[in-house]
Amino acid sequence: MNTIFLANPLGDWLVALALAAIVAVGLDTLKSILLRRLRAYVAAAPETARPAAVALAALSATRLAVLVVIGLYAGASLLTLSERAQLLVGRVAIAAVLAQCAIWGDHAVRAWLAAARARQVADPDRVTTSVAIAYLGRVALWSVVGLMILDNLGVNITTLVASLGIGGIALALAVQSILGDLFASLSIVVDKPFVAGDFIIVDSMLGTVERIGLKTTRVRSLDGEQIVFSNADLLKSRIRNLRRMEERRVVFRIAVTYDTPEPTLRALPGLLEAIVTAQPQVRFDRAHLGSLAAPAYTFEVVYYVNSADYRVYMDVQQEIYLGIVAMLGQQGVRLALPAHQVRLDTASSQPLVDQVAPDKREAA
Repeated sequence: MNTIFLANPLGDWLVALALAAIVAVGLDTLKSILLRRLRAYVAAAPETARPAAVALAALSATRLAVLVVIGLYAGASLLTLSERAQLLVGRVAIAAVLAQCAIWGDHAVRAWLAAARARQVADPDRVTTSVAIAYLGRVALWSVVGLMILDNLGVNITTLVASLGIGGIALALAVQSILGDLFASLSIVVDKPFVAGDFIIVDSMLGTVERIGLKTTRVRSLDGEQIVFSNADLLKSRIRNLRRMEERRVVFRIAVTYDTPEPTLRALPGLLEAIVTAQPQVRFDRAHLGSLAAPAYTFEVVYYVNSADYRVYMDVQQEIYLGIVAMLGQQGVRLALPAHQVRLDTASSQPLVDQVAPDKREAA
């Protein structure tokens, strides 16, 4: 026991190793106890114990190697070491603790994101925002911890940060298109002109948003193919988001023949209103005789469908059209169709062609 090894008696080395083992095992035992209690608490109240669930996920990521390093640091405090050795042991221990803190934070963010997705599955806006916040949080966490570890190891991070700044400017100039798409992606996530699941129209292309990436946005068209948009180009376009349409404005016209009597013409707006208002999820706006121009009297009807669902709109429109056909048949009113009347000039024997209403076709 009186043997000297690296300026310390062998007995001191054994005591230091014993202390290191006790500290490492003690910390691991404490971790197991805390994990067991957190699991029981989360199992008893899963809805109200979300912070505990996040803490459970973080604590489960505790690395045994880090506990061993902490134990060795505690044991080394009982030994007489050179200044350089003490500095090295201290830096290694601090770096291990910082790395463990980063791992805890990373797993905590992942657990929070998983819980947020489970709660917000019916709200794509919040899901997309949560993913972006979690990603930026993890990048910031590891960046800060990395700089702290380098500073602890004696690296001059001021010079490093300055160098990274100069290099970052050069890199930004080289990949400005990629960075433009990246910032456009962040703008989409923060401003939320659309989210995954929205049906959008961009210029002449339309489809459902499948995924918003860091560089591109993927849209599934009605024909089934996938359309890939650059995020920067997408934000420069005019985007129509049909999912956020609260109601759909519908305008249609019907033309009736010129032999329709004036009392019937005066009654038609009210009859058209009755047909439209009889449909569910519809708000009637107006119905008027809008044109006397040839070849017919033209009525214009405007109404709103209180649903963004295109199938609902088509069902309503179909019922309105069928109701109009039935009503015109009951009133004895005919729909006007374009027609031509041909008259022969007996003097010149040349045909004269005029556009007339369908009710005059019999005279041709």
